[in-house]
Order: sequence, then C-alpha cells, then structure tokens
Amino acid sequence: MAQSESLKMNSLLASREAEAHFSSKQQRDEAGLARLGKRSVLKRNFGFMAVLGFSTTILITWEGLFTGGPAGTVYGYIFVWAGTAAIFAMLSEMVSMAPTSGGQYHWCSMLASSRTMKFSSYVTGWLTVVGWQATFATACYLSGTTIQGLIALSNPSYVPHPWHSTLLYWSVVAFGLVINTVGGATLLPKFEGLILVLHIIGFFAVLIPLVYMSDHGSAKDVFATWFNEGGWDTQGLSFFVGLIGVVFAFAGGDAAVHMAEETQNAPKIVPISIMFSVVINGVLGFAMLIASLFCLGNLQDDLNSPTGYPFMAIFLQGTGSVAGATAMSAIVGVMAICATTGMLATASRMFWAFARDRGVPGWRLWSQVSPQAGVPVNAVIFTATVSTLLGLIPLGSPVAFNDLTSMSTSGLYLSYMVCCILLLYRRCTGGIITLTETSSVASPADDEQIVNTAGAKLVWGPFHLKGIVGIAVNVFAIVYMLITVFFSFWPPTAEVTVSTMNYSAVGTVGTMTLSLLYYFFRARHVYEGPIVEI
Repeated sequence: MAQSESLKMNSLLASREAEAHFSSKQQRDEAGLARLGKRSVLKRNFGFMAVLGFSTTILITWEGLFTGGPAGTVYGYIFVWAGTAAIFAMLSEMVSMAPTSGGQYHWCSMLASSRTMKFSSYVTGWLTVVGWQATFATACYLSGTTIQGLIALSNPSYVPHPWHSTLLYWSVVAFGLVINTVGGATLLPKFEGLILVLHIIGFFAVLIPLVYMSDHGSAKDVFATWFNEGGWDTQGLSFFVGLIGVVFAFAGGDAAVHMAEETQNAPKIVPISIMFSVVINGVLGFAMLIASLFCLGNLQDDLNSPTGYPFMAIFLQGTGSVAGATAMSAIVGVMAICATTGMLATASRMFWAFARDRGVPGWRLWSQVSPQAGVPVNAVIFTATVSTLLGLIPLGSPVAFNDLTSMSTSGLYLSYMVCCILLLYRRCTGGIITLTETSSVASPADDEQIVNTAGAKLVWGPFHLKGIVGIAVNVFAIVYMLITVFFSFWPPTAEVTVSTMNYSAVGTVGTMTLSLLYYFFRARHVYEGPIVEI
C-alpha cells in the first residue's frame, strides 16, 4: 500500500514538474513576443519536426524541379542553391532577432531609419502579401494541372479543356482550406510532420526506379550540353533567363517565418528549420536533377508530351510502363498538393499580421483570430477566395496565369532584398549589438526599446553570422536577388508574342500601384508600422 502511495506521489511530482517546464517555455515565448510589442494570441503547436516539415515540404524542391523542365541545368541549380542558402541565412538572422508573423515588413520597420520606417515597411508588407498570394495560386494551379496530366497519361483518349484545370485547381484550394480551418490549430502541425516523411520516402520511390529502369545518357550530355531554346543572342543570356524555373522550386524560404508565433522557442527553432530545409531540399533536388538529366531520353518527345509535363514523359520512357509512370507521377502530384496547405497557412498568416497592423483595407475583419480554432480563419478564407477568383484566369489565358510564377519570385525576392539591404547597412555601421553587450547596460525596459523604437540599436538573436562572413553572405544574397528579380520579368523566348509575353511586371506594378493609392488616401492615416500591443 505504501509503495502504491509512493508511486502516485512520484507520478504527481513528475506531472507538476512537466507542467512547470511547459509553463516556463510558454512564458519565455510570450515574453519574447511581448518584447516585440505583440500579444500572444495564436496557439504554439509547432515543434521542431512540425516546423522542419513545414519549411522543407513547402519548397518541394525535388518535386518542383520537374515543372521547370530541362532549362534547369546543373550549373544553374548550383548557382540558385548557393544564392538561396545566402538568402535563407539572412532570413534566419532576422527571424532569430525578431520572431514575428509579420516577417519582412516588421524587420524593415526595425532596421530602417525613423524617417523611412513607415513607408518602407508598408511597401515591403504589400510585396510579401502579393508574393505569397501569387505563390499559393501558382502552386494550386500546378497541382491541378498535374492531376490533369495524370489523366492524360493514363487515358490517351482524354481531351483536356481549360475548365477542367480550373475545377481541379479549385479542388486543391478546397483541400488546403479544410486542413487549415476544420482541423483548427492542431491538425496542420501533425500534417506537416507527416508530409516531411512522405517528402523523403517519395524521393527514393521516384529516384530508384527512374535510375534503374531508364537508359542513361553520357556525362557529356549532362555536363557539357547547353540548350538555347529561347533563341537568345548568347548562351549566357539564355542561362540567366532559364533560371526562373529552378528559382521557383526554391521559393518560399520565409514560410516558417510567418508561423513563428505558432512555434515553440521560435528564435532558435525557426532559423534551424530554415537552414536545414535548404540543405535537405538542395541535396535531394540536386540528386533528382542529375538523375533526370541522365535519364532524359528524347528531349523533343519530353517537351511535346500530351500531359503538358515533360517529367511524365521521362518516367514513361524510362519505365516503359504507363502504370509505373503514373504511379511515379502521382507521388509528385500528391506532394505538390500537400505543399499547398502550408502555402495557404503562410499566405494567410502574413495577411493576418499585416492586417493586425492596419496595413490592408478591412483590417478589423481580417485581423480577428477564431477563439475556437485558434487560427485567423477570416484571413485564411480571404486568401483562399482570392486564389479561387484567380483560378478564372486560365479560362481565358493559361499563359497569363503562368506569369504568376514570375510574380511570386519578384514579390518575395523584392521583400527579401529590402530587408537584406537594411540589414547590411546596420551590420556595417554597428547598429546591431549582442545580448552579452546589453546585459550589463540595458534593463528589461531598455530591451523593449531596443526592438520597438525605429533607429535604436537592435539585438542579435541566437542565430548570427559574425564578422566578415556575415557581411560577405549578406552582399552575395543581395547581388543574387538583383539578378533573379531582373530576369524574373523577362519572357521565355527572344521573339515576344502575345502568348510568350511575360505579364508579371504588369501584375506586380499594378498591384503595388493600387496599394500605394490606398496608402496615400487612407493607410497613411492609420498605418504607423507594427503596433505596440503591450
């Protein structure tokens, strides 16, 4: 009897210790957010594996390479991988310093001078909103047309129509909406952890049969053969124009950033997951790229595939089996659909955070958080609705919709660029100090001022590249983004027609023009940058 009572007492003490540990972690997360002037209103259900799955699978790099076709060469991939790693390192530094769902526009308000903080953070916020909305819409469209391609692959008599792709597109949006709302705040983290496992298993399920069953080309075909399908004057120009497909496969590095207020110990976990994601996806993507190039087969047959996706033709030529090619292609399609759930979450959190700081029309409605679900349901529904309306564009012009890929790249990369330029300025002028420097000279109240006052000194977080290494990586990231954004507005071919024109510049500039009009007529009276709620 005494032993039973002792076991109960030990169990009770262990339970109380666990509760105290959880409480201390929760208090630490809430205190960190309060230091940024924000109240903790979202449930922190994302642990390391969940946020790693979120940041890794949302990139779908090895799966996304297939949508870029043969234009993504080995050397272009290495260049994009290096540039992406540099950008991710800068994002990791900034989210470690200020883990908030607002991300880029919040960092901009911290890093910019007091005179430019308000306007620059507003523009950066809209660039991020536009970039993520375009990314989510593009991913849904590619997922829907992948399903359509699977139907064409397994049924040669199938005749595709634009309205088919629109309906499939809407079904993908609906799937993401259900995962993000019906399951509340608990389903999405579990789902993201699951698809991380599928992401890695699916890689081997595609790679092994592709390499084993296909006829292989020579090393010269892979490493020394260059394509200039766009008819550009020089091979160098063709190289840079062809990078956009690979760039899009790596797009979305700030996804985990916008989930920071739902992540436990965000200053450490989010940067680690971001850097792990670029390593994991970079390695998997490079291996899949090399394998697909060695197993390319007849290039013209791949490009002219009735499925609309060359990778399905590569699978079919390699396996010699419609069933086998369909199964391998289905893995890519399933992963693409699963990735859209995270993209919807990211796009909605960014929109919610910007609405919380009164940066968008109707901010009172969009900034609400459902007490039952624990997520900003209104923002999720709004993001899904916008994408649903964008799904009508392919009915008139599928080519115009494809330009959302470039719009996604330009919007997100421009938002990264603004922050990275400001970060470089602060880094070189000594405008950011370490916690060890502040511990002896700053009180807790001073700590709040360090983060919340534009122009005041900022504090490095746990993730920090020091000295000349940090400066070099920062400079390289900016140069890479300048190149990427510049070529994101170029058409795919030198001979420009109505069908080959890149309309992303029109979409980006048009959206930003509307946001500036809203700023001068309304937002400048209500938007003051990130609001201090505490």
